[in-house]
Amino acid sequence: MGYVGRFAPSPTGPLHFGSLVAALASWLDARAAGGRWLLRMEDLDKPREQPGAADTILRQLESLGLSWDGPVMVQSRRDARYRAALQRLAREGMTYACGCTRREIADSALGIDGAHIYPGTCRQGLPPGKVARAIRVRTTPQPIGFLDRVQGECLQSVEHAVGDFVILRADGLFAYQLAVVIDDADQGITDVVRGADLIDSTARQILLQRQLGLATPRYAHVPVAVTAGGEKLSKQSGAAPIDAAHGGVAIARALLFLGHPPPADLPPRELLSWALAHWDIRRVPRARALPAPTDAGVRHP
Repeated sequence: MGYVGRFAPSPTGPLHFGSLVAALASWLDARAAGGRWLLRMEDLDKPREQPGAADTILRQLESLGLSWDGPVMVQSRRDARYRAALQRLAREGMTYACGCTRREIADSALGIDGAHIYPGTCRQGLPPGKVARAIRVRTTPQPIGFLDRVQGECLQSVEHAVGDFVILRADGLFAYQLAVVIDDADQGITDVVRGADLIDSTARQILLQRQLGLATPRYAHVPVAVTAGGEKLSKQSGAAPIDAAHGGVAIARALLFLGHPPPADLPPRELLSWALAHWDIRRVPRARALPAPTDAGVRHP
């Protein structure tokens, strides 16, 4: 199978410098390999969705020259696929109902992603007085390893680092971990290039892939752009939208961030051609996070 990559933004706001870095790295890696680049809107969490953001993101990508192949996959239209996967896991005894609230596990140790490690209260069945709220996956202590193309060797015991994790939330929404595994499989994704803030989720996704008999793609986690205070660049941290009128400036800054400084006198329309000819993922800094340029995403007069 040829290279198939993807970019999967959540429509919680327009593209900013941090999301542009992930999109550009993914696009360059796919196109430089002569592969396809697909788009997916990860809009499962409707309460966080910003009206019109999905269309804005598509227009921004087009204006930047980051073209995609085929139709855009939309997660909110795929409940039947996620439910089928959930039912398969249940038939094979890999899930169980959980009646715990967040408050009830608030005293548990913190896991690798900052969430509380589930102590297994409902693993052997719902205790008396509890009713099912969520569905969790049974994890195992065996470490899951993978070679990240940017960050190197990664090894994690999901049971020890995270615990049994939720794949159907108490509000009835399917969790990201399950949806992303099914979506990647259905789109035939061979290579996932994304921000390093998701690297600690990868072992959970590989576990689900193995439980469901799905192929595991190659992974590459590029540095996340952070503020001077170390906070991930986002709408909440004050990141301004990418200004399409100055897309060349934004792409040049993103290339520099990714370890590919372009020639200073290169016209904006030639930036992507230069980047494709010089793309080498081995040049991307081996770091989980890096400071964003102080003027990243700022509108220019």
